[in-house]
Amino acid sequence: MWIVAVGWAYVVILMAATETSVIAGIMTFFGYCVLPLSILFYIAGAGKRRARRAGASPRSPSSHDGADANLPLMTHGFFLPASDNPTDCGSGSADNGGCDGGGGDGGGGGGD
Repeated sequence: MWIVAVGWAYVVILMAATETSVIAGIMTFFGYCVLPLSILFYIAGAGKRRARRAGASPRSPSSHDGADANLPLMTHGFFLPASDNPTDCGSGSADNGGCDGGGGDGGGGGGD
């Protein structure tokens, strides 16, 4: 069926190229190629969709939606730093200005 669709698309492209304006060529392509072939492929795929729907089992409450429940998101190297000491931030220095990389006293500011 693919060879028929490709052949038909080729014929329609040649028909669209001979139109008098670009808009007429686009309308010819969509009217004679895109719309009929989309309907044809939809009808041809109905049996596969029906078989897939009949073979699918109903979702059980224990089934997951793609997320792996055995792999926690808060493992080292995923969201947490990959060091043994999570407060170390990988620098080994006591005067690194905190784990956020910034310096300062950590105060919120405010003027007296």
